[in-house]
Parts: sequence; structure tokens; C-alpha cells
Amino acid sequence: MSESSAEAVVAATANAAGAAGTAGWRRAGIAGAAIGVLAAGAAAGVAVERLTVGRGMRKKARLALDATGPYGSLRGTPGRAVADDGTELYYEVDEVEAEPATADESASSGTRRRRLFGRKAPAPVTVVFSHGYCLGQDSWHFQRAALRGLVRTVHWDQRSHGRSERGRSQADGVPVGIDQLGRDLKAVIDAAAPDGPLVLAGHSMGGMTMMALADQYPALIRDRVAAVALIGTSSGKLGEVDFGLPVAGVNAVRRVLPGVLKALGSQAELVEKGRRATADLFAGLIKRYSFGSRDVDPAVARFAERLIEATPIDVVAEFYPAFTEHDKSGALPGFRDVPVLILAGDKDLVTPSSHSEAIADVLPDAELVIVPDAGHLVMLEHPETVTDRLADLLVRSGTVPAANVGGHGSTAQRPGR
Repeated sequence: MSESSAEAVVAATANAAGAAGTAGWRRAGIAGAAIGVLAAGAAAGVAVERLTVGRGMRKKARLALDATGPYGSLRGTPGRAVADDGTELYYEVDEVEAEPATADESASSGTRRRRLFGRKAPAPVTVVFSHGYCLGQDSWHFQRAALRGLVRTVHWDQRSHGRSERGRSQADGVPVGIDQLGRDLKAVIDAAAPDGPLVLAGHSMGGMTMMALADQYPALIRDRVAAVALIGTSSGKLGEVDFGLPVAGVNAVRRVLPGVLKALGSQAELVEKGRRATADLFAGLIKRYSFGSRDVDPAVARFAERLIEATPIDVVAEFYPAFTEHDKSGALPGFRDVPVLILAGDKDLVTPSSHSEAIADVLPDAELVIVPDAGHLVMLEHPETVTDRLADLLVRSGTVPAANVGGHGSTAQRPGR
């Protein structure tokens, strides 16, 4: 895409946003397309190849994938934590499956009960998964399936995402910040895993949330955290990311984006209509900014599309400024005393792998994994690799005795394949 065409798309987006109050379907479509880029974690200015299949056929294909795809179908024991501003945060817990007792264990159960009487059994290790911007807890589908029953896990929806309540402070006009997300994570831990060792795993914004937790609650990290996984994330300088655009296009995006977002966020209903009207373009943008390989399972690509579509436009606009202000490089040393996994896709256009390398410079003992042919949603695109490295981290930290993770961390496990 040329620099002039990138600037033209940005200008068209800005004009559409500025006229949102009176624009018709055509301009609503332009605005919806622009916010689709943002929802995929990118910026305006992307060229999409002309599709050759009829729109009706593509719509039927999407509906078929929605009906048959198993992704995001896993559910656990539900719970709700309350953030410091009163926002209810939804989480689910997958407990460890109890090992069947042997005959000898059954015979001695009375003795064992007497021996443990009056003493509290140690709390199990809990792996807490934090998702990224415009996603939800279901974005960890493959890893959740693979670890289910082997280790206790908590999956939660960040405020204003998924099944969590819309941020009450934001409804009152208070900007959301990464520090707030760190406090939200603390509330979830207090509610879902108040005791015992923790393993923290975060993707993109979820990794930033973990950094904010470490910044504000260093004693929690020191006393309870056994291991950390930072996937496709950044400790700062996100304002320098070029999203794969030419220099002129990036500069134009940075110049108009704050105003565009403000306008789009104030015209949520109109933009949502445009978003739906431009579903094909939206899908192309998501694929470009979410995945790095060409042969992504269509059901997985559609699953990612559904996750991002579920994030309201005003929430998209509300959260975006927090990323340009994000700087938690000073919190990273808090993770130095525990095993750390740092993983990123080599074709990530949203949080480039160079940002993971910068984190590794601060945490030289961490395992750094750059996954070839992978984009921003690496845990969906290459689930086997991510699950394998997570399993190894759990073994290294002593969380599980052996790498006994099932084969569910693979797209090949989809029924009918």
C-alpha cells in the first residue's frame, strides 16, 4: 500500500467520524471499517484484496462456522469479583480433577482424616489467565482445554469485556488506565484464589495488567507468584508501533486517531451499524492484524472475529488511550525471582516481537520464544506451541510434576477434521 493511499484512508475515516451525526449508511460503513482495524489492535490504512465469492455465500459460511465451531464453548464454575469502584468482574474456575483413590488409600482413609483433623489442607496452585484488548476469557480456549483437570485455572473477563460489567468509573467519565486493570486483577485473585501459589499468564493487554499488578502489589508477587507467562505483550512505547504501515501513513494515523476515536465513541449506534455492514472488510482486517500465517483454520479466524465483534465500539474507544500512556518497564524486575516465559509471534504487527525482546533484556533469565509465522493472536494461531511452552513453565516452576498436557491445544482437535 502506498503512502498516499494510506493517508487517503485515514482522511476518509476522519471525515466519516466528523460527520457521524448526519452521515448515512455509506459513511457509517467507512467509520465501521476504521474501527474494525482498531478493534483488531491496528490503525486505519489497510488495503484488502477484492473478494471473489458472493456476499451471500460468505454470510452463509460465517453462520455455518458459528454453528459448528467448538471454540469458546468451555465453561467452568462462575464467580464474580468486585473491583474497587464497584464494577463486577466475571470469572470462571476450572478445578483439578480428583485422582481416584487406590484400595490401600481407601483402607487408610480414616487414619489420614485423623492425621489432617484440625489442619487446613494446602491450597492448590492456580493459573490465572488474563486476556487482551477487545477479546475475552475464551481467547484462551486451546490452553484451557489442554490444562483442564490437570491444574486449577481461573479465566476472567476484563472490565467492559465479555461477561464482566461495564466499568462503573468509566460510565461516570473516569478514563480507564492500566493501573485500574492491575487492581481489577487483584480483586479477581482475592475472590477466586485467595490462598496458595499463583501462576500468572497474560496476553497483550493481559500482560500489561500483570505488570500493573506487580507495580502496585509487589508483596503479592514476592510471596505467592510461582511463575509468569507474558505473551504478545509490551512494557511500554506502544506509541512508536507502526502497525506495518509506511511512515507517512503512521504519522497520519497518529495525528487523527484521537479525534476519530472520540467521535466514533460518541456515535456508538451508528458505527455499530457500519461495522455490521462492512463485515467482509472487517474479517479481512482482523486476519491481517491477528494472524501471521496464510493457512489459518477458517473456524479459528471466525472465532477471533466473533470475540472482537463482541466488544462495543465505545469500549474500544474508551480503552485505546491507555496504551499510549502505558509504561511498566519499571515493574518488570518484580518478576526476576520466578521462572518467566516471554513469547511472541515474529509477524505481530500490534505488539511487535521487539517489545518482547525488550522485556527479555530486563529479565535475562526468562525463556524468550519468538514463534515463526505467527501474528498477534499466537495462542489461537499456533496453540500447540503456546500450550507446550506453558506446560514446560508449569513443570519448571514445580506447579505440575510432569508435562502431562493433553492434545486439546491443537486446531486439529476440531470435530470433523
